[in-house]
Amino acid sequence: MSFGPKPWQQTSWDWRAAGNFIGGGAGSGLIVITALAGVKGTAAVALLLAGLALVGLGLGCVWLELGRPLRALHVFFNPRVSWMTREAIAATVLFPVGVAAAAGLYGGMAGLAWLPAALALVFVYCQGRMLRAARGIIAWREPLMLPLLIGTSLAEGAGLFYLMLPWHGQGGTARAVMFGVLVLARAALWLSYRRHLAGRMAVRANRALDRAGRVLLIGGTAVPLALLLVAQGAGGASVAALGAVAGLAAALAGGYLKFTLITRAGYNQGFALQEIPVRGARWSSNA
Repeated sequence: MSFGPKPWQQTSWDWRAAGNFIGGGAGSGLIVITALAGVKGTAAVALLLAGLALVGLGLGCVWLELGRPLRALHVFFNPRVSWMTREAIAATVLFPVGVAAAAGLYGGMAGLAWLPAALALVFVYCQGRMLRAARGIIAWREPLMLPLLIGTSLAEGAGLFYLMLPWHGQGGTARAVMFGVLVLARAALWLSYRRHLAGRMAVRANRALDRAGRVLLIGGTAVPLALLLVAQGAGGASVAALGAVAGLAAALAGGYLKFTLITRAGYNQGFALQEIPVRGARWSSNA
């Protein structure tokens, strides 16, 4: 069903739109985590560029979704009212600033990662507001959607940071604690989000979110935390290997959650007639 009083699945955004939220969120999260972790030198440059590449990949996915890709510049025409326009502007500023920061970090200038990190947070914020603006879709308009999307992106970024741990080797207890806290915060936000949506969504949307929730809580929370704990008691190369698996699990679970939110839980609430017109009867708004 595409129109009527019963809830129906939105069809405007598909896997390509989901790819924008997955790639853009994870890439932005990686940029922020790189700054928070205080990574320096070549590792900081590579992580920053990897984050920018993921954001670009996400934007490339949504560009493919356009019916007329050559008109993509039209997205910049409504900054006063459109969060999609603001997202595009944030991305346009993020890329040159990120590349310049990477060049500076490569040259030995410390502290430059904070500016692209701030812009990355603005980018993710705009993504969250885009979903919140879809008032007809219950799963998206929920106020907790915004902090959930930001928290998920940061947890994904931390997961990608640990996925690349065998390469850059900059782990440590403090960074492991940061990773664990972000994963737990994401789980707490998810549980609160689901409580607020209880009894308000279509049956199929609830089932899709329940499946994604199990993946998030088990594969994206319990498994990474267990691996991090084991890694703290291990030594040598096993620390990096366990951290990489934990990071992969956290990142994949977050990506699956976003994919589900966009493509499977985006049910419109439908509509209801408060007054049913009857032939020959006088209608009154106070009836």
